Amino acid sequence: MKQVKLLDCTLRDGGYVNDWEFGHDNIVTIFERLISAGVDILEVGFLDDRRTFDRNRTIMPTTQCADQIFGKLDKGNTMIVAMIDYGTCDISNLSPCSESYIDGIRVIFKKHVMHEAIQFCHEVKKLGYKVFVQAVSITSYSDRELLDLVDLVNDLEPYAMSLVDTYGLLHQDNLLHYFQLLNYNLKPSIAIGYHSHNNFQLAYSNSMEVLREPADRTVLVDATLYGMGKSAGNLPIELISMYMNTVFGRNFNVSQMLEAIDISIMPFFRKSPWGYNLFFYISASNNCHPNYVRFLMDKHTLSLKSINTILDAIKPEKKLLYDKDYIETLYRRYQSTECNDEADIQALSASWSERPLLLLGPGKNLELEKEAILSYIKAHNPITISVNFIPEGIPIDYAFLSNSRRYVQLNNRLLEHADAQGRPVRVIATSNVTNVKDTHFDYTLNYNSLIDQNAEIIDNSFVMLLNVLTKTSVHHAACAGFDGYTIDGDNYYNSAMDYRIAREKSQSINQYVIDTLERLAGTLTLEFLTDSKYVK
Repeated sequence: MKQVKLLDCTLRDGGYVNDWEFGHDNIVTIFERLISAGVDILEVGFLDDRRTFDRNRTIMPTTQCADQIFGKLDKGNTMIVAMIDYGTCDISNLSPCSESYIDGIRVIFKKHVMHEAIQFCHEVKKLGYKVFVQAVSITSYSDRELLDLVDLVNDLEPYAMSLVDTYGLLHQDNLLHYFQLLNYNLKPSIAIGYHSHNNFQLAYSNSMEVLREPADRTVLVDATLYGMGKSAGNLPIELISMYMNTVFGRNFNVSQMLEAIDISIMPFFRKSPWGYNLFFYISASNNCHPNYVRFLMDKHTLSLKSINTILDAIKPEKKLLYDKDYIETLYRRYQSTECNDEADIQALSASWSERPLLLLGPGKNLELEKEAILSYIKAHNPITISVNFIPEGIPIDYAFLSNSRRYVQLNNRLLEHADAQGRPVRVIATSNVTNVKDTHFDYTLNYNSLIDQNAEIIDNSFVMLLNVLTKTSVHHAACAGFDGYTIDGDNYYNSAMDYRIAREKSQSINQYVIDTLERLAGTLTLEFLTDSKYVK
């Protein structure tokens, strides 16, 4: 006979939001509210022997530590479980179940270690615990691989085996296909679980489908208070419990859940929101690890179309196993569109030999010291070149564009600025930038010849422009608005241009530019008109 059960994992999966530091009072409040709500299974956190004991956190090195936090609390009829990420907690850190407050252990593992993980599950079961086999990244399994795992699980005879949609990739048809494979092949005594993520906003509807699917066994779904969890968040327990009350005659006390959300969860949400957003949509739509998306978006040089193109090139076996060196290689390969720029270099060299040059960067000092800059322009009549932006109220002759994302944002501004100043703005683009109008830029320069393959950030736009100057035999230029980076993020006169990676690496970026200026000192002299961290 089918039974449907509800498992709350707020104190475990929700911990990805706050490094499991809920605070002891919140831990107790969340626990007691969920017990009062009548959840069937309550997961109290991670067991991880790499971490030290802290009563304010729900990540603990041993089961005895869990006893210290929860041991005096009344668990009623609820099963209490903890989770182990296989390989992070030695079996010696688990007391026998008869001596522990914990009733069950959920073991998560990736496909390539499933044999070792199942052997570990056997050891956990021998200690008397109910064992939950958690197959993470379920979409990485072929049918044959999943059936091989089912054979191992049938031999183990755990309490449950769960489909873990780690990155929220599953749609209904795929989900039910996996569910039916388990339902037809698992021993009837083994429950089937489903752990969802909300990258496609499908956690709720998918969970309803799993609960509705015919099965002569126990079926359980994971959920968290207000969907608290990593990435796009989890299934909100207050939603699925309401559904289970209505459709399956359960009697969960939703009011207790709402009280826990209001008192203990909302402060974390206001500080570090979770839920559906573009970042996790891109990850899920490309069936890939979110760190690939983060890596490419942190470059701040790519349009979303370009990001999707690179993600599409990831080999299937690499999709869900993040490899930083691999994605760096794909990024560089994508950016390295070769072109013969000899004619354009010669044309720029001829044009720039007639008047002095003034390079304009997007730093705050460009606006703060604008009057001095305008006075310089009036006195020297320089050729002005802006770098990946269009300044307000300062005439420009050229726009140097090395960043596809910035170019997409600036396309209309280029036309408006040209109209306002009564003369065109000539565009110098590197070969990785694609013209949105399918026409040629005024000048296209070879991206590969301007970047520094050995630098931490290989395509620093200021350094790339300096390399252009040396190629065009320019020996002197004035600079304004190249302020350098600060850790507080107050780096641009337009705050929308600021980005996290520049703040985190501010010192190393500044030093890299300083070193570059010293290297070029014999051939190129720069006069900084505004304050800059690049000037010692």
